[in-house]
Parts: sequence; structure tokens; C-alpha cells
Amino acid sequence: MSNSSSISEFLLLPFADMRELQLLHFALFLGIYLAALLGNGLILTAVAYDHRLHTPMYFFLLNLALLDLGCISTTLPKAMANSLWDTRAISYSGCVAQVFLLLLFLAAEYFLLTVMSYDRYVAICKPLHYGSLLGSRACAQMAAAAWGSGVLYALLHTANIFLIPLCRGNTVDQFFCEIPQILKLSCLESDYLREVALVFIGDCLVFGCFVFILVSYVQIFRVVLRMPSEQGRHKAFSMCLPHLAVVSLFLSTAMFACLKPPSISSPSLDLVVAVLYSVMPPTLNPFIYSIKNQELKRDIRKVILWIFLNSDKFPFFFQK
Repeated sequence: MSNSSSISEFLLLPFADMRELQLLHFALFLGIYLAALLGNGLILTAVAYDHRLHTPMYFFLLNLALLDLGCISTTLPKAMANSLWDTRAISYSGCVAQVFLLLLFLAAEYFLLTVMSYDRYVAICKPLHYGSLLGSRACAQMAAAAWGSGVLYALLHTANIFLIPLCRGNTVDQFFCEIPQILKLSCLESDYLREVALVFIGDCLVFGCFVFILVSYVQIFRVVLRMPSEQGRHKAFSMCLPHLAVVSLFLSTAMFACLKPPSISSPSLDLVVAVLYSVMPPTLNPFIYSIKNQELKRDIRKVILWIFLNSDKFPFFFQK
């Protein structure tokens, strides 16, 4: 038996035991990671360099892309490195950093999606007050509140988790340091229940944000369905559907991970669930937002065209 003070590293769950399958998993997750980097990177570049996209909606989208990049970069690179070098180890400090950063990015993303629902509500239900309610200062304050709330939430949970004595080894049955798997190593029921209490408080905040998003969209759909112009209704739905799809993807994967019955738990199923909530949303979000957004697609095409026309300035990516 050991306690947390004597643990210098944790052992993560490998993707597979066979070397060939490890390399296959590495290649698969490398492709997913590069797709996430490309999609979010193109959105960041397009929004940053086109002054026509310097609006509240795209400002929040830029922050969402940053959070998605941070979220997927917290878990996948270490897992891919372990598969490539056939190792399972992650340092104690590395595990703490993973837990903190993943909580920060996931919590801040959910708070930001809540703010984005308010942006859509004001744009459609109160268009004449859009400039006054969502000025540059107000947008910066709301984005800062989302990031700050994520930092506070992550600090509370991370501090509580790693203050719990760990006496059931150092093997984490996941490809990254996932909170439920770390809690399985705790040896004091009272400490475990303290973390459950924190999770319950967090769930209350999540439910409050969900109610806010739901009420916002009820008001939005009421206004949209009253619009006399079919073109106006189509434009309003085009503005809202990408955000609604991203919220649905985020909540469905997170709820499936949280509400999955312990009776059906297995290492392979836990691995799939972890991939669903930590990997898929950051990868798919840029493509969801780009599908029906003509302005964003136009600017992304311009960015790609500019990169290829200036390929001689990127020797690491293009061969002459």
C-alpha cells in the first residue's frame, strides 16, 4: 500500500497491448489531433485577420476555438507519445496539470457556450439594443468571466482531488488522468464524499447554465416563428443552429460520461466515452460552425489559398 505522498508517477491505460495496434492508434489519434489543430487554427486566423468578423459572435467563436485547442492538447499529445514510445508513465505533476487544464477548458467552454446563447438571444430578440448590450467591453468581460470561472472551478476540484490520500496503487484506467479513475485510488470514504459534494455543486451550476440556454432558445424560436419573411427566418436559424449543435454535442457527450451506469463499466467502454467528451467536440466544433456560415467559409478559403500561394515561406510544411 502507498499514499499520495510517495507517488512520483501514474501509469495510464495503453490503447492496446500489441505494438502494431499501438502504432495504429497513434496514427489514428494523430490524424484527429491534426484535424482539430487545422480546423480551430483556420477559425482563429480567419477571425483575427478579417476586420469584418470583428463582431461579438466571432469574438466568442475565437475564444471557443482557443478552448477547443487547449482541451484536446491537454490529453492527446501525451497519449500519442506514450503509444509511440511504448510507455504508460506520466509524472505526478503532469497528472495534476492534466486534471487542472482539462477541467479549466471544459468548464470555461460550457460557460462560454452559455454566453454565446445570450449573444444569439440579443441578436434576434433585441436587435436594436445589440450594440449597447454587447459592446466590446461587455464582450471582453463576459469572455473573461467564462475563463475566470473555469480557472476557479478547476482550482477547487484539482486541489481537493490531490489532497485526498491515494493508497490503491498508481494505475489510472484511462489514457489520461481522469477524475473518476483517480478517485478510485483514494482510501478514505470521507474524502471521496467531499469530492462528490463538490461535483454536486458543479452539477447545479451546469444545470443553471442549461436552463439559461434553454430559456434563451425558447425566446429565440418564439420570435423567429413570428417573422413574416421566410428569408429572415432562414437567416435566424442559420445563426442559431451551429451554436445549438455545438451545445448539443458538448452536453450529450458529457452527460453520457457522467450518467453511464457503473454496472456496464469496462476499460474499453470507458476509453470510448472519454474520447467522446474530450476529443470529439474540439475536433468537430470548427466544422459545425463552418458548414452554414458563408462568411467564415469564405475567409477560411482565403486563408488556405494564402498559405498555398506563400508556400515558399513555410519550409517546414511545404517542399519546393
